[in-house]
Amino acid sequence: MYGLVHVIYSDMHKKADIDVLVCRLDKLLLERNTRVAFPMLDRELSDGVRCDSSHPSYIALVLCAAEWNDLGYRSLDWFVALKERLPAKSSTMPWINYLRLQLIDAYHCLATERPADAIEILAKVIASAEDALPLPHLFLTRFWKGRAHRQKGEYADAAVDLRAAQEYAERAQAPRLVAVTRIHESWLAFQSSDLKRALELLDEAEAVLKPIGHALSLGNIESARGRFVRRTGDYTAALQHFDRAIALYSREFPHHPNLARVLVNAAYVKRLQALDLKPFLARKTGKRVSNEEYLKLTRDALASLKRAAVLYEKTGHLSGLGTALVNAGHLHLESGDIEQAAADAEQAFALAQRTQDHILRARTRSLQSAIERERSDEQMSAPPDAGRHAELAVSYAEDAIEYAQHTQNKRLLAEAYIARGLAAMDDAVLDVETAREYAARAGSLLDPFNRDHLVKELAGLKALILKTADVEEPLRRWSNGQLGNKTFLQVQEEFAELVIPKVWMNLGRNVAEVARQLSMSPKKVRRILRNSGHKE
Repeated sequence: MYGLVHVIYSDMHKKADIDVLVCRLDKLLLERNTRVAFPMLDRELSDGVRCDSSHPSYIALVLCAAEWNDLGYRSLDWFVALKERLPAKSSTMPWINYLRLQLIDAYHCLATERPADAIEILAKVIASAEDALPLPHLFLTRFWKGRAHRQKGEYADAAVDLRAAQEYAERAQAPRLVAVTRIHESWLAFQSSDLKRALELLDEAEAVLKPIGHALSLGNIESARGRFVRRTGDYTAALQHFDRAIALYSREFPHHPNLARVLVNAAYVKRLQALDLKPFLARKTGKRVSNEEYLKLTRDALASLKRAAVLYEKTGHLSGLGTALVNAGHLHLESGDIEQAAADAEQAFALAQRTQDHILRARTRSLQSAIERERSDEQMSAPPDAGRHAELAVSYAEDAIEYAQHTQNKRLLAEAYIARGLAAMDDAVLDVETAREYAARAGSLLDPFNRDHLVKELAGLKALILKTADVEEPLRRWSNGQLGNKTFLQVQEEFAELVIPKVWMNLGRNVAEVARQLSMSPKKVRRILRNSGHKE
């Protein structure tokens, strides 16, 4: 008799323990308190198979586990081990448990780079039960859906969901959840060209999250700052932010994919620094740099990409691995190793196809267009195939445009337009008007505060067009009303880029004198000179 009572009491105690654990973990989630939660998870859930999967609260416990896994606790394998023991969805189970199972599935899709599947599941949850879900679940549904849209480059939809998530966090009186949404909101402000607001949002989020010391969130903030500052062309400051992010991630989350991502971003900046050094390598006077400086930046960038690739492979993040390969491909191409660049690009595109990632597809095709342009320049094929590389450069660039148009990423589309314009300037397919058209399209997408490599690539394309084109030809077309699908502002800008550099050279390259004579601001004169590929 005593034995039976003991078993019954012990079973009731275990059930009570799981209910208490879920309650405590849910509370800590609202607070984003990893310092307390992670040791608790180590004690209670380090070996997930010991949990009683028949317990009524097991589904709630696994949803908790998904959220903590999202915050950096353990690997995805730990979460999957818990998920595999869940009961199947059933019409007889409590309604709230059915919805929790849906949210668990959505998180698994998000964590395994299937954002479209996550969006589909979460949209059904919203349509069927948004009016009745508890606030934490409402926040989670919208927060994960907004992030999934961001992954796909669907920024308008992401903004709607993240705004809703923020409202639910405010209603739940959870300031730290509000702060987390601000990090993602900052990216949307950045995509909308509001750099000042984007940086303000990061500052607001950091002020709330810094006291809890969650390295993952703080690393995300520093990483975002690095990306935002990089766009202004301040590569040294960007690297400082990335280095701080790397230190934060490495301290507590050395195997997290976010560490791999910031390593890729840092490598990208070092590649841009190396590109900026290239014009000075062969100089005999003025600013000069040694070949060793250039090679060191390239080696450091490739080493960071190699480290990132290892992390991405271990965590199964194929899109991240593809991004690392694209960056490595550019570095190899710019160092003269065309065949290795082509191999990198081929692997990256295969990964993009597996993940159905339009952003990675577009970036890879832009790289492949650059590779084919280089092959064409070096005449790596004998006639009659000599023009084949130029044709492939055009084809890859057009693919890049098509893939980029499936997203709302303006810079991705601008990069593809520039690739198409450069492909049009190959001697084998020379089409100046097409190059001019795509240069204008790219220019309309780039923001005024941009000072990074895309602006420089566009300026290089425009300079190439100016060298090749007859200035009288566009003037003749315009006088006949042939604008080529351009707006008046685009025609005005193109006219300025044709005329002002010549006035500037006639006036002894004196910006102040050009501004005085043409009644323009010196700032505008400098912008036009920069956009047309001229340096003071």
